[in-house]
Amino acid sequence: MTDVNTKLTNRHILKFWLPLAGTWLMMSLEGPFIAAIIARLVDPKFNLAAYGVAFSFALIIEAPVIMMMTASTKLVHDYQTLSKLRQFTWILNAVITGIMLILLIPDVFFYITMDLIGLPENVAHLTHIATIIMIPWPGAIGYRRFYQGVLIRNQATRLVALGTVIRLIAMSSTALGLFFFTTLPGVYIGMAALSVGVSLEALSTRVMVQPILKRLRASQVSREPEELLNFRVISKFYYPLALTSMLTLGVHPFITFFIGKSMLALESLAVLPVVSSFVFIFRGVGLSFQEAAITLWGESHENNRVVTRFATALGSSLALALIFTAFTPLSRIWFSNISGLTNELTTLALTPLMIMGVFPASTVLISFQRAKLVKAGHTSPITIATVIEVTGIIVILYFAIIQLSAIGVTAAAAAFVSGRLAANVYLYFQTRKL
Repeated sequence: MTDVNTKLTNRHILKFWLPLAGTWLMMSLEGPFIAAIIARLVDPKFNLAAYGVAFSFALIIEAPVIMMMTASTKLVHDYQTLSKLRQFTWILNAVITGIMLILLIPDVFFYITMDLIGLPENVAHLTHIATIIMIPWPGAIGYRRFYQGVLIRNQATRLVALGTVIRLIAMSSTALGLFFFTTLPGVYIGMAALSVGVSLEALSTRVMVQPILKRLRASQVSREPEELLNFRVISKFYYPLALTSMLTLGVHPFITFFIGKSMLALESLAVLPVVSSFVFIFRGVGLSFQEAAITLWGESHENNRVVTRFATALGSSLALALIFTAFTPLSRIWFSNISGLTNELTTLALTPLMIMGVFPASTVLISFQRAKLVKAGHTSPITIATVIEVTGIIVILYFAIIQLSAIGVTAAAAAFVSGRLAANVYLYFQTRKL
């Protein structure tokens, strides 16, 4: 086990971080894989649009538990803190699953999708069944992210990556089995594969963390009541983090709403999840750096210089890789030959990809900035930065689509990048205060 508090080097960072990067990289392949499956089945435009909307709903509902991995990485020091945060996680999982069940009531669901968003009736019905298939998703996400944080805290990052391997095998096996042996609509196949994959990953993570739980239980010591972690302390720490992810993912209905009012609306809804999932391959590697930085910085930030250099090199490399892909024939090969898009949809996808070229660098930067604030226990600026980002996205979507009549997916790409850069600028000044 590497002592991350002394003589930290780039080699040590790589050894600790690469399994996490591999985890996010493997997860980022899910979206392109599912989109490629759907694009090769009947009515790909309708099913891709339904997939994009249903997956957005799933992301919104899981938003409150997204930061549970960050919380357990920071807060779980012993068995008492583990037990209390685990109780908090179970309560949160129950609440979000209940919210999902309410959303799925037909009158509620079709009012949102048809009356508010303006989806065609056939796409709305495909989206409804697809979202029902995703019921296990939010609870499984919260469960496994809690235990993944415990693994990261105890420097067992390779086990996190192993859990993701199990998830990908389960997901791809389910998708290919349903693809070849059923006549289900593509969006149903995709959502079933995602649900099976994340559920098995959650169960396998629980099995792999068992030795750590036994060690923590055996080494627990009695503490004074005022020293014990409680729900009040957890809530104070976690609320800004949960609000951050809720705001970040909660913007998706607004994006869907504005795209529904744009030029080439249905085509944009079909293309956006394909472009976003490809960009996420590069962004996911950057997101993986947040928990690594929290652990590697050291108790007194003594490793700040080497972690900063590493983050700078990582962000630059990822951005250059995406920009090179976007501005060369590689992008058309990806969208047409690999993702299976028609020539019309492939052409529509190229400009948004070019616009999002710098997105991976801004993702590494915001992961670095958030990690520094979490390490210092100052989580509220993270929420404010997210408010700035979401506001920027909505404002740009409004002017680009409503005022300038821009194509929906192109306007969304510009909004994503502009909102994120505004958040980066705000957090730059906040982290300097530390």
